[in-house]
Amino acid sequence: MKELKYLNKYLLKYKKRLLLGFFIVIVARILLLFTPGLIRNSVNIVELYLKGEIVNVDDVQIELVKNIFLILLASISAGIFTFLTRQTIINVSRFVEFDLKNEIFVQYQNLSMNFYKKNRTGDLMSRISEDVSKVRMYVGPAIMYSINTFTLITITLFYMIRQSPELTFYTICPLPILSFAIFKISRKINLKSRVVQESISKLSSFSQEIFSAIKIIKSYAIQETTKEKFNQISKLNKDNQIKLIGVQAMFFPLMIFLIGISNLFVIYIGGIKYLDGSIQQIGIIAEFIIYVNMLTWPVASLGWISSVIQQAEASQKRINEFLEQKNDIIQIGEISKNITGKLKVENLSVQYDDSGIKALNKINFCLDAGNSLGIIGSTGSGKTSLINSILRIIDFKNGKILLDDISIQKFDIQKLRAQIGIVNQDSFLFSDSISNNIRFGSKRADIASIVKVSKICNIHNEIINFSNQYNTVLGERGVNLSGGQKQRLCIARALIKNPKILILDDCLSALDNKTENEILAKIKKTYKKITKIIVSHRVSSIQDCDNIIVLNNGKIIEIGKHSNLIKNNSYYKNLHFDQSNNKD
Repeated sequence: MKELKYLNKYLLKYKKRLLLGFFIVIVARILLLFTPGLIRNSVNIVELYLKGEIVNVDDVQIELVKNIFLILLASISAGIFTFLTRQTIINVSRFVEFDLKNEIFVQYQNLSMNFYKKNRTGDLMSRISEDVSKVRMYVGPAIMYSINTFTLITITLFYMIRQSPELTFYTICPLPILSFAIFKISRKINLKSRVVQESISKLSSFSQEIFSAIKIIKSYAIQETTKEKFNQISKLNKDNQIKLIGVQAMFFPLMIFLIGISNLFVIYIGGIKYLDGSIQQIGIIAEFIIYVNMLTWPVASLGWISSVIQQAEASQKRINEFLEQKNDIIQIGEISKNITGKLKVENLSVQYDDSGIKALNKINFCLDAGNSLGIIGSTGSGKTSLINSILRIIDFKNGKILLDDISIQKFDIQKLRAQIGIVNQDSFLFSDSISNNIRFGSKRADIASIVKVSKICNIHNEIINFSNQYNTVLGERGVNLSGGQKQRLCIARALIKNPKILILDDCLSALDNKTENEILAKIKKTYKKITKIIVSHRVSSIQDCDNIIVLNNGKIIEIGKHSNLIKNNSYYKNLHFDQSNNKD
């Protein structure tokens, strides 16, 4: 259970509730164990009356009513304390589940992009949902039933041995067999449950992929092909479910069978001992029958508890693997001052450890606050690596990036990124209203500010034509919008935060040249004090920038204004010529 030791900090955090829960469990079990003794007394009284040792029937009735009242009182009290048990121990398990999920979520957010390249989204989701749920079963039900089982077995065996040690031995003989059998069945259930979970995951992933690509499915008219594949995956899931149910079906019949054997031992052995005088009162047999039935689930739960702990151990190990991951981005300082946007890059080099590719090689440029920089180059030239270095999404070991003449590595990462507005190539929108998607850049933004940035991005007129206008709820990833609409909303989201540095990373590709130029002109006019970095494959997007750098194989091969660059017989001039001719 070494992996589960990680949870000790949470158990200590809620130790008062847990200790109270332990006390309540013990009290509830003790109260419940009054019942067999009271039933024994009731049977013995009836036996004495039948033998003639008690003549007055009223005395028998009074004693029986008294016992019935005490049985009800004990049962109700035990029920109340059992309820309180769930309000303490089970609630603690929910608190731990909440804390653990939040810890994992925070860890996910803190880890670098390199982590997400190596791990699948489905696996990340599984660890924060399925694995945490299995761990919760250990913290709550497993601990609760362990205490319950230990308390009940200890006290019950004490009472049983005190009445008849030999009858106790024969009575509990089948119970270890029951516990072992339940353990074996639980192991099989555990294994088959994993197979079922995997098949469900495949079914869900396939369905999600098909629904996300429904346009392509319909365009290529391959509905029948996808239907056949879905049927195959669905059938596999059905078969796995049936196999699981087949194993689960053995659980209760086996339990009932072994309970029956224990009861037979009690009746047969107890009957013989009553007849030969070893047991003086027949009520003891009735008491033992109740004890057997009370012990059945606690003994059977030993196997179940063992299975739960095994699953929790495996799940916590998977969780610990992620919680022990270290962020590749090292924060040296904690400067949180507001920046003006002056940017200077000196001999910046970036090499990826996993591939060995040198993405950037001694990059040098300077950008004054409020000015604009255009970055252009072929695919793989290092444009995105440069942007990610400025955002500190990837770390660099060689060279410097200075903001307001201070090393970017000395800034608090969150404070730094809060002052930079980024619009990526992939236009990601949330399944929320249009206004909330824009407000994601600034939670305090009012509708007037949202409308303002929407007009700058030439999207306002299209939004007001929607039935619910700014309250229109978007589909997953903005599926009900065109590519150009999604890009403009993402730009609006970046502008609403009023950043000190605005980075447009090839996010205008879905727009025509006229719309693109209008948006860039409005941004330049409205946000004069904001430093602007525009990354593009199109010369038209960057030709009005104060300075332009041309990247190739991680190096700056040209730098200067558009008017100067087109005079040289070089990559930039040829690219401008080709794109101008294609446009014509």
